[in-house]
Amino acid sequence: MSYYFTKTLKGASFEEAIDRTKKALKEEGFGVVAEIDFQKTLKEKLNVDFRKYRVLEACNPPYALKSLTADDKIGTMLPCNLIVQKNGGQVEVSSIDPVAAMAEVDNEEMKGIALEISEKLKRVVASL
Repeated sequence: MSYYFTKTLKGASFEEAIDRTKKALKEEGFGVVAEIDFQKTLKEKLNVDFRKYRVLEACNPPYALKSLTADDKIGTMLPCNLIVQKNGGQVEVSSIDPVAAMAEVDNEEMKGIALEISEKLKRVVASL
Protein backbone atom coordinates (compact mmCIF):
# COMPACT_ATOMS: atom_id res chain seq x y z
CA MET A 1 0.00 0.00 0.00
CA SER A 2 1.36 3.38 -0.98
CA TYR A 3 1.33 6.11 1.65
CA TYR A 4 0.55 8.90 -0.83
CA PHE A 5 -1.39 9.96 -3.94
CA THR A 6 0.47 11.94 -6.59
CA LYS A 7 -0.06 13.74 -9.86
CA THR A 8 2.32 15.48 -12.24
CA LEU A 9 0.93 18.75 -13.57
CA LYS A 10 2.08 19.10 -17.14
CA GLY A 11 2.79 22.70 -18.17
CA ALA A 12 1.96 24.23 -14.79
CA SER A 13 4.30 26.60 -13.01
CA PHE A 14 5.19 25.96 -9.38
CA GLU A 15 3.09 28.89 -8.12
CA GLU A 16 0.18 27.89 -10.35
CA ALA A 17 0.31 24.38 -8.89
CA ILE A 18 0.18 25.80 -5.36
CA ASP A 19 -2.79 28.00 -6.24
CA ARG A 20 -4.64 25.15 -7.95
CA THR A 21 -3.97 22.84 -5.01
CA LYS A 22 -5.28 25.39 -2.49
CA LYS A 23 -8.44 25.92 -4.56
CA ALA A 24 -9.03 22.18 -4.90
CA LEU A 25 -8.56 21.74 -1.15
CA LYS A 26 -11.07 24.50 -0.47
CA GLU A 27 -13.64 22.78 -2.69
CA GLU A 28 -13.34 19.70 -0.46
CA GLY A 29 -13.68 21.68 2.77
CA PHE A 30 -9.98 22.02 3.64
CA GLY A 31 -8.02 25.11 4.52
CA VAL A 32 -4.26 25.48 4.51
CA VAL A 33 -3.23 26.19 8.09
CA ALA A 34 0.52 26.36 7.42
CA GLU A 35 3.06 26.24 4.62
CA ILE A 36 6.65 25.11 4.89
CA ASP A 37 8.99 26.31 2.15
CA PHE A 38 11.82 23.77 2.31
CA GLN A 39 13.79 25.46 -0.46
CA LYS A 40 13.93 28.67 1.61
CA THR A 41 14.41 26.93 4.97
CA LEU A 42 17.26 24.71 3.78
CA LYS A 43 18.99 27.71 2.21
CA GLU A 44 18.65 29.80 5.38
CA LYS A 45 19.54 27.07 7.88
CA LEU A 46 22.08 24.96 6.00
CA ASN A 47 23.08 27.12 3.02
CA VAL A 48 21.94 24.27 0.77
CA ASP A 49 20.40 24.89 -2.64
CA PHE A 50 17.33 22.65 -2.92
CA ARG A 51 14.60 22.41 -5.53
CA LYS A 52 11.25 24.15 -5.03
CA TYR A 53 9.51 22.04 -2.39
CA ARG A 54 6.59 23.28 -0.34
CA VAL A 55 4.50 21.45 2.25
CA LEU A 56 0.89 22.54 2.59
CA GLU A 57 -0.62 21.53 5.92
CA ALA A 58 -4.34 21.13 5.26
CA CYS A 59 -7.15 20.89 7.76
CA ASN A 60 -10.83 20.11 7.35
CA PRO A 61 -12.28 21.44 10.63
CA PRO A 62 -15.36 19.14 10.82
CA TYR A 63 -13.16 16.09 10.25
CA ALA A 64 -10.52 17.39 12.66
CA LEU A 65 -13.20 17.64 15.34
CA LYS A 66 -14.49 14.13 14.54
CA SER A 67 -10.95 12.80 14.73
CA LEU A 68 -10.06 14.54 17.99
CA THR A 69 -13.32 13.37 19.53
CA ALA A 70 -12.71 9.77 18.43
CA ASP A 71 -9.11 9.70 19.69
CA ASP A 72 -7.58 12.41 21.89
CA LYS A 73 -4.00 11.55 20.79
CA ILE A 74 -4.72 11.67 17.05
CA GLY A 75 -3.60 15.29 16.96
CA THR A 76 -0.07 13.90 16.73
CA MET A 77 -0.98 12.90 13.17
CA LEU A 78 -2.93 15.99 12.11
CA PRO A 79 -3.14 17.95 9.81
CA CYS A 80 -3.04 16.31 6.38
CA ASN A 81 0.11 17.16 4.46
CA LEU A 82 0.41 17.73 0.75
CA ILE A 83 3.59 18.61 -1.09
CA VAL A 84 4.16 20.65 -4.21
CA GLN A 85 7.60 20.11 -5.67
CA LYS A 86 9.57 20.88 -8.77
CA ASN A 87 10.72 17.49 -9.98
CA GLY A 88 12.96 17.82 -12.99
CA GLY A 89 11.17 20.11 -15.42
CA GLN A 90 7.71 19.34 -14.06
CA VAL A 91 5.65 20.14 -10.99
CA GLU A 92 4.29 17.31 -8.88
CA VAL A 93 1.61 17.40 -6.19
CA SER A 94 1.40 14.59 -3.64
CA SER A 95 -0.89 14.00 -0.68
CA ILE A 96 -0.64 11.70 2.27
CA ASP A 97 -3.08 8.79 2.22
CA PRO A 98 -4.78 8.97 5.62
CA VAL A 99 -5.76 5.29 5.39
CA ALA A 100 -2.09 4.29 5.20
CA ALA A 101 -1.16 6.80 7.92
CA MET A 102 -3.81 5.39 10.26
CA ALA A 103 -3.07 1.72 9.55
CA GLU A 104 -1.48 1.20 12.95
CA VAL A 105 -4.09 3.17 14.90
CA ASP A 106 -6.20 0.70 16.85
CA ASN A 107 -9.47 2.60 16.60
CA GLU A 108 -12.20 1.50 14.18
CA GLU A 109 -13.90 4.90 14.24
CA MET A 110 -10.63 6.57 13.19
CA LYS A 111 -10.21 4.10 10.34
CA GLY A 112 -13.62 5.11 9.01
CA ILE A 113 -12.80 8.80 9.33
CA ALA A 114 -9.46 8.21 7.58
CA LEU A 115 -11.27 6.52 4.68
CA GLU A 116 -13.59 9.52 4.28
CA ILE A 117 -10.71 11.99 4.35
CA SER A 118 -8.73 9.79 1.97
CA GLU A 119 -11.53 9.98 -0.61
CA LYS A 120 -11.58 13.78 -0.33
CA LEU A 121 -7.80 14.03 -0.82
CA LYS A 122 -7.92 11.63 -3.77
CA ARG A 123 -10.45 13.97 -5.40
CA VAL A 124 -8.22 16.97 -4.66
CA VAL A 125 -5.20 15.42 -6.36
CA ALA A 126 -7.20 13.97 -9.25
CA SER A 127 -8.79 17.36 -9.98
CA LEU A 128 -5.48 19.15 -10.52
